Amino acid sequence: MTATPRALVIGGSLGGLLAAAMLRAVGWEVDVFERSADGQGKHGGGLVLQPDVLMALRFAQLDPDRLPSVPSDDRLYLDRGDRILQRSHMPQAQTSCEILYRALRGGLPQARLHARRTFVRYEQEGQRVTAHFADGASETADLLIGADGARSTVRRQMQPDVAPRYAGYVAWRGAVPEALLPQATREKLDRAFVFQQGDSHLLLAYLVPGQDESVEAGERRWNWIWYRRVGQGAPLTALLTSRDGRTDPASLPPGAVRPEHLTGLLGDARQLAAPSLRVLIETTKAPYVQAIMDMEAPKMLDGRVLLCGDAAFLPRPHTAGSTSKAAADALTLAMLLSQRQAVPDVGLAQWEQLRLTAGQGMVMAGAEMGDRIMGLSCF
Repeated sequence: MTATPRALVIGGSLGGLLAAAMLRAVGWEVDVFERSADGQGKHGGGLVLQPDVLMALRFAQLDPDRLPSVPSDDRLYLDRGDRILQRSHMPQAQTSCEILYRALRGGLPQARLHARRTFVRYEQEGQRVTAHFADGASETADLLIGADGARSTVRRQMQPDVAPRYAGYVAWRGAVPEALLPQATREKLDRAFVFQQGDSHLLLAYLVPGQDESVEAGERRWNWIWYRRVGQGAPLTALLTSRDGRTDPASLPPGAVRPEHLTGLLGDARQLAAPSLRVLIETTKAPYVQAIMDMEAPKMLDGRVLLCGDAAFLPRPHTAGSTSKAAADALTLAMLLSQRQAVPDVGLAQWEQLRLTAGQGMVMAGAEMGDRIMGLSCF
């Protein structure tokens, strides 16, 4: 290993930025490579600030108390008629993916963030790894981290047979400025994380900061998610075919969903959703949709190449585990490498063993919860 160890991070979204922040905190030189203009779209949705995320931010000396967030005091369960079935005290805080993205990105030297750099392959020689990019350039370092998401190019080289598989249902998502909602709805749902469990569907909503990061009442947004069963094959393909005729295997961004599917969404909301939650769907300017996927990599390490976050495991969103797991992957790696073992590979092996166990447990728990909620035993 060089005097100042260097890591190459492939992927500039939350997982990659978390990995970069953690390694920089223990003295590593880190460069982040992202194939798009930036690593995080504006439709990333809401984010529960789980303990692993808060620990990682503190480790990187990014004060989580300064991160704009909205507290919720209770979990509120509604029935289809809008009656409150249960209220449970469960304090937590929510922010948005774009806010966390900006905080992490702002904490890194801009010269170390490389946009529009498409990773192609890696090769290793001894204790060094070289990343090759589509523009013909290459970079060599002590460690290469694949944090390039569910369709990871790094994982494809390491484990070509591992790929996401459809879980049988999708998540419709959207965000609504709080000021657009009726006052009675705002008062009923304020400071609550709201659920409606229906027959093979789940609708939930919670407050996040406004687009300008404001957390003042009336300036926040309601983030909602509606899990709905959609058959594999033609029904899913049709849903994920955009207005311009392109089909994506995983998701469509705001504005891309075809009009007939938006009409269907609104019709279903009128039939199935509690009125306080239905108004969120009806008021959303451009709902978007993503397929819920499962994926579990049998290994996370190949010499000096490793997988972090969604590149290795896809936990279903019911556990709010995706960003939490990426934070724990990165934090555990940094803490083990900071011990500066005489043989760094020992630290990497320890990291893989720990994170494989954590990832397997999270995927299993999310799948069991999701299948039970969606009634997928008979799907």
